[in-house]
Amino acid sequence: MAERARSKKLLFDGAEWSFDTLDRVHDAIERIAHDDLGLDTYRNQIEIISAEQMLDAYSSVGMPLMYPHWSFGKHFIHHERPYRKGARGLAYEIVINSNPCISYCLEENTIALQALVIAHAAFGHNHFFKNNHLFHQWTDPDGILDYLEYARRHVQKCEEKYGQKEVEHLLDAAHALMSVGVFRRRRPPALSLKAERLRARERHQEEERAVHYLWDSPALKRPNSKAKDEAVRERKRTMRLPEENVLYFIERYSPKLETWQRDILRIVRNIAQYFYPQKQTKLMNEGCAVFVHFHIMNRLHETGRIDDGALLEMLHNHTNVLTQPDFDDPRYSGINPYTLGFAMMQDIRRICEDPTAEDREWFPGFAGTGDWRAVLKDAWANYRDESFIQQFLSPRVIRQFRMFALTDEAEDPYYTVAGIHDETGYVDVRDTLARSYDISLTEPDIQVSDVDLVGDRVLRLQRTEHDGIPLDERDREATLSHVERLWGHPVVLEDL
Repeated sequence: MAERARSKKLLFDGAEWSFDTLDRVHDAIERIAHDDLGLDTYRNQIEIISAEQMLDAYSSVGMPLMYPHWSFGKHFIHHERPYRKGARGLAYEIVINSNPCISYCLEENTIALQALVIAHAAFGHNHFFKNNHLFHQWTDPDGILDYLEYARRHVQKCEEKYGQKEVEHLLDAAHALMSVGVFRRRRPPALSLKAERLRARERHQEEERAVHYLWDSPALKRPNSKAKDEAVRERKRTMRLPEENVLYFIERYSPKLETWQRDILRIVRNIAQYFYPQKQTKLMNEGCAVFVHFHIMNRLHETGRIDDGALLEMLHNHTNVLTQPDFDDPRYSGINPYTLGFAMMQDIRRICEDPTAEDREWFPGFAGTGDWRAVLKDAWANYRDESFIQQFLSPRVIRQFRMFALTDEAEDPYYTVAGIHDETGYVDVRDTLARSYDISLTEPDIQVSDVDLVGDRVLRLQRTEHDGIPLDERDREATLSHVERLWGHPVVLEDL
């Protein structure tokens, strides 16, 4: 009798699933996510897809709609071949930062794994997308799907009108510049993705008038030698130089591009901007999702909604996600963001509930408060990877991961250990690790510094060097050739 009552309380029994079961699991997870953890999420849209569809989603950077380009087919083959040979598995899920939040789940997952994926993506990632300040500032979840549909149709129309090869060459150049096609230090011009198609014609006409005015304006005639410095200052002020968004500048001022080409550059630039917050929050986003699924699945087990077998299967997959190879392991490719993010968030809970004297010294603001939910939700909302590490990485986690800091000077034939497990060493380790997650330091900082539009028309770029690291020469030359293709005149890149 007790066994029968227990069976009725379980959300599922066995490995097979149905849509009714998924609906029941989703509702149970939602109650814990909202009532226990206090998460704030978009409405969920969960779609079950095949392995082939998952590979297709891989090829188009995880988006449900994407314009055509040969590189997506190349990515598909790159992932499909090792998968068919059994040398590589597929992700359990893909989640889209949209409203409603779309989660793709593999149809071959067991019901226990589907539950884990729903908790991870449909509630963990979903909450992070909706609440983190970077996604508030830089993305439009309400309009992204409409914009992607517009982008796909526009690129297809351009291929029909101007030729597939012409459009692909333009996209090749635009894709090569995506990393320097985002606004980093200021917000981009206001953009309503839903209204993009309605405003397209008026904007095209206005931008064409602006470009022709720029070339015809007598104010931009070459100044005499006496007025040269003043003309340069005025030119930079008018064009807001230096400009960090190279694609934006080319889209706006290139003397070569036609209206349809400017439109395609804008599409690539907007998609790059959409992904920019994800690049800044990889560790936090994945750590949040892992923490949420771990808490929810354990709560389901504690309340008798899943059995021991389902929990063990969840823990098996959870452990696989958190695998952290040692530095001398052939699989090592850096610190696993899932592992470090989850460890730091578990540690925040421990510090809130059961702090040591060391914790109280390092984190007097929340050590021993007991309210770990509020601390975590504040962190998820207001930090990105480097600031999260700077603020919350504890000596305990540093010791747990056996971290230490190294300095590597080009003129020295050896490494120097700059931080170990002592009071000053913890600070050095934390600062060094935080800098490694700061993409303003790890990605090239290239900006438009000047261009004389009525003179030689040479586009001058400048790169700020960080830690004495030069650009790869082949990448440098290949990228400059793409810039010249879009600009139509010589391009010079100078190092500062």
